[in-house]
Amino acid sequence: MSLRERSPGGAVEAGEDAAAAALLAEPDGPDRCLSLLPWDRFSAWLHCVCVVGFDLELGQAVEVIYPPHSKLTDKEKTNICYLSFPDSNSGCLGDTQFCFRFRRSPGRKVSLCCVLDQLDRDLPVYLKKDPAYYYGYVYFRQVRDKSLKRGYFQKSLVLISKLPYVHVFRTILKQIAPEYFEKSEAFLEAVCSDVDHWPPPIPGKILHLPIMGIIMKLRIPTYRDKPGTTPIVQNMHQADAQISVALPTVHEVDLFRCFCPVFFHIQMLWELVLLGEPLVVMAPSPSESSETVLALISCISPLKYCSDFRPYFTIHDSEFKEYTTRTQAPPSVILGVTNPFFAKTLQHWPHIIRIGDIKLPGEVPKQVKVKKLKNLKTLDSKPGVYTSYKPYLNKDEEIVKQLQKGVQQKRPTEAQSVILRRYFLELTESFIIPLERYVASLMPLQKCISPWKSPPQLRQFSQDDFMKTLEKAGPQLTSGLKGDWIGLYRHFLKSPNFDGWFRSRQKEMTQKLEALHLEALCNENLVFWSQKHTEVETVDLVLKLKNKLLQADREQLPVKTDTLKKLQTHINDIILALPDDLQDILLKTGTT
Repeated sequence: MSLRERSPGGAVEAGEDAAAAALLAEPDGPDRCLSLLPWDRFSAWLHCVCVVGFDLELGQAVEVIYPPHSKLTDKEKTNICYLSFPDSNSGCLGDTQFCFRFRRSPGRKVSLCCVLDQLDRDLPVYLKKDPAYYYGYVYFRQVRDKSLKRGYFQKSLVLISKLPYVHVFRTILKQIAPEYFEKSEAFLEAVCSDVDHWPPPIPGKILHLPIMGIIMKLRIPTYRDKPGTTPIVQNMHQADAQISVALPTVHEVDLFRCFCPVFFHIQMLWELVLLGEPLVVMAPSPSESSETVLALISCISPLKYCSDFRPYFTIHDSEFKEYTTRTQAPPSVILGVTNPFFAKTLQHWPHIIRIGDIKLPGEVPKQVKVKKLKNLKTLDSKPGVYTSYKPYLNKDEEIVKQLQKGVQQKRPTEAQSVILRRYFLELTESFIIPLERYVASLMPLQKCISPWKSPPQLRQFSQDDFMKTLEKAGPQLTSGLKGDWIGLYRHFLKSPNFDGWFRSRQKEMTQKLEALHLEALCNENLVFWSQKHTEVETVDLVLKLKNKLLQADREQLPVKTDTLKKLQTHINDIILALPDDLQDILLKTGTT
């Protein structure tokens, strides 16, 4: 069936609960067709696929959007057009892959795939979708073609998705884009049809994704995975003979390769990212800028980077004026740029990383000092970090020696990246464990939870009280690094990353209190209680209990299924003990 013949209603109007159940069912199982419309499965992975070409009169233009019913505002289309092509000075001949990120237009109608947000709760916090943004994954081709007026064939195939699975979409594009440029529309229809038969992106499951004759095998991490471990997706066994690609990761970039140009400053960069400082990456191409920005935000994992970041940012971006104004301090954002114009426009930014062509060093990199911002005049300036920032922590010489030794011994880049990722993880965990320990102490004791009172509130976070804990239970317990840890914490507590982290912890602990309150209610003899109280009080209790069940479902409270069943039994028993007229009303009454 052609894409253009399929249901224009797409994945938007379905009865959401039934569709969600069908979507989460096995692709070929008995529930495959239950309220499941064309493009529901596609929408779980992608918003749409765009083809962006160059028109001599219009410039960059969106030539094709698949599926045809996909909705993009004019502003979104404009952003996609400009972000899908490298700046002209990049000189990207041949094939180039990169990614970008842009704001969704406000007021958009919520689509069915938001039902899949329930899958989000099983993801590590740094992989959760941000509903305000889309990612664009680009495969750009520029080759000489004398038959064209401009003398060049220039076109981009772009996957638009809410998912940050950069390695998955990069692999897909590598597989399909070269063939698309040869075969065009019919081929793209077949690709989209394949995606619409994929299982949903369920964390923790081994997924098999067929795409144009090959099968990708991958596993999306869960929050239960031990940080720093990637359960290996094994390569083909006999039963997997048809599998062509086993992906070791869904989202990670080559960390060592990205940090090579700023080899000696990795610890300072970790501090700048942790503190949400404004950062610009100036690179020769979108490929290098996007990979470096993604490497930067990943270096504080398992913490989530909570500010905005743009792997590739252009002067045409809708937020250009907002982010380059000199009338206020630069915002907490990481920008990846390639246009020389930014060397002047962003001169007032406090931290600038200038990188050349990313190449793996064949010899040990030389020590490079941090450069002064006033020395950054153009993009021709030498690679390095331009900042007046003074790190809080003393430099860890050990990691530098370890990586230098790896270069000398020609250690594979994958192994170097593993070492670097483990270093960043241990540094971040040493920093965050004291905060985790203190915040856990704000939780009320379980004996304070009464079934007949509202759940108790969390105690307030006190910066002074937290600082007092650091003397005996600070990062020195897990890290040998010396320096001004106290100063680093004080700075961090004012940052967007702390705000995002603390809000997430607050939500988790509040939900835990609600769950404990539910369990306390279940352990009471509610029928006996109702017999001792008036009918009005009993009806009020039933309605409150029904609301509790609704809340548990809506907020995905960490409550055992048996507890919910027990509470439902309590509700039914109380109703059956009431007069018939009240029974009829309460049995018909849903949750309010």
